[in-house]
Amino acid sequence: MPQRKKRVTRVPKETASADRLARALAKLKKADLIEVIVEIARADRGIKRQFEMQFSVEAPPKELVAETRQAIADATDFDDREINYNFDYDYQAYSIVKRNLGRLIELGHLREAMKLSLELMKQGSYQIEMSDEGLMTDDIEACLQVVIRALKKSNLPDNDVIAWCAAMAKRDRVGFICDTELQALRKQLEPS
Repeated sequence: MPQRKKRVTRVPKETASADRLARALAKLKKADLIEVIVEIARADRGIKRQFEMQFSVEAPPKELVAETRQAIADATDFDDREINYNFDYDYQAYSIVKRNLGRLIELGHLREAMKLSLELMKQGSYQIEMSDEGLMTDDIEACLQVVIRALKKSNLPDNDVIAWCAAMAKRDRVGFICDTELQALRKQLEPS
């Protein structure tokens, strides 16, 4: 039986379409180009976050809290059908959480950062528990370390920080997220 020849389909190069797009965008007025970029950012939170990071867009504390809460939800989101697998997760959203927690602390809103870190611990530890190997553990710990470091230097009442450490441990479904750091902070502040 004679073999059939495979039909080769030629696909145009991606660079050619990108070049055409660049030429079309270059013809737009600045205001129209800004409008297009903002529409794209509104339609896709990932792109919006990328633009905000790239262009160092700063939000006021109230918006920063809301954006951080949304980034925590995006970062810890996963498909229930992929439980016990190494599923994909939003690395960029974890970067935003870390940056925003640091920014809140810099702006003097440590208590808000503490509340958000409690949410991150609850949702992040659940994500770790539902994954196969917990690959996001380092990302979660990096976010929480920002708050822990700030608490070590803060002048908040010891009892408030000790209570926060206990609340963090209670929300940790896997029992090992920043456990050493939280225990050390707690011991440092507890009366002898």
